[in-house]
Amino acid sequence: MPSEKPLKIGITCYPSVGGSGILATALGEELAHRGHEIHFISYERPFRLSSGAPRIYFHPVQINDYGLFRYPDYTLPLSVKMAEVSRDYGLDVLHVHYAVPHATAAILACSMLEARERPRVVTTLHGTDTMLLGRDAGYGPAISHALNQSDAITAVSDYLKGETQRLLKVDRPIEVIHNFFVPRHPSRSRQEVRQELGISDAEVMILHSSNLRPVKRVDLLLDTIARIKPHDSFKLVILAGEDFSPFKAKVQRLGLEGRVIVREKVYDVEEYVQAADLGLITSETESFCLSILEAMYFACPSVATRVGGIPEVIDDQRTGVLVPFGDANTLARRVEELIQNPSRRSAMGRAAQQFARGHFAADIIVPRYEALYRRVCKE
Repeated sequence: MPSEKPLKIGITCYPSVGGSGILATALGEELAHRGHEIHFISYERPFRLSSGAPRIYFHPVQINDYGLFRYPDYTLPLSVKMAEVSRDYGLDVLHVHYAVPHATAAILACSMLEARERPRVVTTLHGTDTMLLGRDAGYGPAISHALNQSDAITAVSDYLKGETQRLLKVDRPIEVIHNFFVPRHPSRSRQEVRQELGISDAEVMILHSSNLRPVKRVDLLLDTIARIKPHDSFKLVILAGEDFSPFKAKVQRLGLEGRVIVREKVYDVEEYVQAADLGLITSETESFCLSILEAMYFACPSVATRVGGIPEVIDDQRTGVLVPFGDANTLARRVEELIQNPSRRSAMGRAAQQFARGHFAADIIVPRYEALYRRVCKE
């Protein structure tokens, strides 16, 4: 039986630091490794996208700031670029990450094309579509329309699927395909990174990696860190996807200047993750939390709030520790316990690494996307 021909796939995501963009970029790279032709369409090159990789192309969207519009419009120029790339390269699929504006633009792009030129539209929900915009009367109907017009919908967790079905009127089935992670080999050793950060062998390196948006609750993170004792037993390293300056005053007020180390917009997250001993996530809500999975791949367990899809990533008390949201004292106590018990921490880390490789590896997740693409193309 002859093998199926490679597909031509367009991918649109937010190129900035964030789980959805990282997942979309990794997916495109893995699909290209498998022989498919991948076309990224966005206003900037995704920050984790390697340059010069075979079968990967980037098509920038030009955003014009016309005086007629109070705010620059992205949806229309994005849809025009999607239609152009679909027509010129014969795309089979447009895989868009986030319903608004990406799925909306894809639906509009398809309406500009002849029937034989139209790619199938696959929309992946990552969280904000449903949890924030889906509740907004100014966005909810547009999100529902974009999803119902998509040829297939995926969500990165069972939790997100349930919330989407609860909040939005979606007629089409939603398939859960969890996130995956492909670690890159660090260019520096664990010891070299810790020396750069000024962390001694006697100190536990606690890692927090996020885009610092309000739902990440950096305020709760800092309140938790301030309660951990003894103070000289650890340092917190924050990999910040955005400007950390709004939180500097709180760091000073809590007397944490010597305990908190910040690195902004880090490209090679693996260098810092492999040097960490423990992750700490204090989010108010999460659809999945890719930063927990990144840590798991390097045998680093996390203490995290029991919210959203996080319990689908952490097996409580085996691969990490879950704590009710909002309780800084309990969060601090659970972190203290793992700081003081390195053997338990190491055992959790090994279990976390095994769990990640067994459930969230590229070889497990990417073929599910391939199967989905081929199914919608045949339909």
